[in-house]
Amino acid sequence: MSGNSFGKIFILTTFGESHGEAIGGVIDGVPANFALDLELIQRELERRKPGQSNLVTQRKESDTVQFLSGIFEGKTTGSPIGFIIPNENQHSTDYEHLKEAYRPSHADFTYEQKFGHRDYRGGGRSSARETACRVVAGAIAKQFLASLDIRFSTYVDQVGTVKFESEQFFELDKIESNAVRCPDAKIAAEMEELIFSTRKKGDTIGGAIRCIIEGVPSGLGEPVFDKLHAELGKAMLSINAVKGFEIGSGFDTVSMFGSEHNDIFNADGSTKTNHSGGIQGGISNGMPVSFRVAFKPVATLMQKQTSIDQQGNEIELAGKGRHDACVVPRAVPIVESMAAMVILDFYLRNKSVHL
Repeated sequence: MSGNSFGKIFILTTFGESHGEAIGGVIDGVPANFALDLELIQRELERRKPGQSNLVTQRKESDTVQFLSGIFEGKTTGSPIGFIIPNENQHSTDYEHLKEAYRPSHADFTYEQKFGHRDYRGGGRSSARETACRVVAGAIAKQFLASLDIRFSTYVDQVGTVKFESEQFFELDKIESNAVRCPDAKIAAEMEELIFSTRKKGDTIGGAIRCIIEGVPSGLGEPVFDKLHAELGKAMLSINAVKGFEIGSGFDTVSMFGSEHNDIFNADGSTKTNHSGGIQGGISNGMPVSFRVAFKPVATLMQKQTSIDQQGNEIELAGKGRHDACVVPRAVPIVESMAAMVILDFYLRNKSVHL
């Protein structure tokens, strides 16, 4: 099966299924002789793991990463970093009723059409459990970028109709001050209330995540097909449940005049506004990179829905097991990780362009 690797120089390849023995990955292109904080990597995984609060799925996984190669005496060796994350709390019997059924808006039908055979336990390879591997790679990438003073601020800015009307950089402790990961305590409480009320109805709700990256040097990105924002878009749209990506002014652009939208230069090359989201012509301009990602409501509902089975017969399905009513609180570190991988990959690519 192709499509399991991401990146050109800093490359992550993942493997494993939701209810297999483990998930894991291989990270290639990691610069050598860099001291890694392994505890920080584990802390990033804990921001994504299930069961971390009463807002999210109660599947109990420690998500303890085990490194197999590429790190010696606390430093990278330059060889591929191999790792696994054991699956500890599978309830595969929760999915027996799906053996011949296709859940609405899941990958069941499409995987069956493509491969002729699928792992129906928790969605198998299509499960969002795979994203834990991305968080490992992203945590490593962020440590390299932090040494270059490149910093991330990623937070939930919308759940359903409850929106946080702000676009600014927040420190991690502010974002982590509540379970929903919105920097505004009042808005966060409203978001949490909406998630709880939605879950009580057996339903789910969508949301959005804002990511702001400060310290990105100008010159990252390639002309034409490998534009920086195009790669960020691909990275975000590869995350489970993502349905939209916008950079800078995004879809608000359609109602603006050019005289409003143009980012006028200051004498030092910075701009008075940042409608471009830190990227012009596909290349970073030194301003903060700012984008937003939209997530659909989780497809598994704890209420009855009509669907079809493998023979095309109409059936009635209701979700079983442990599932999120809203995915965005746990998706924050995933978005941040994918963004870090893109930025580091382009930084390393730039090293081959000029001295």
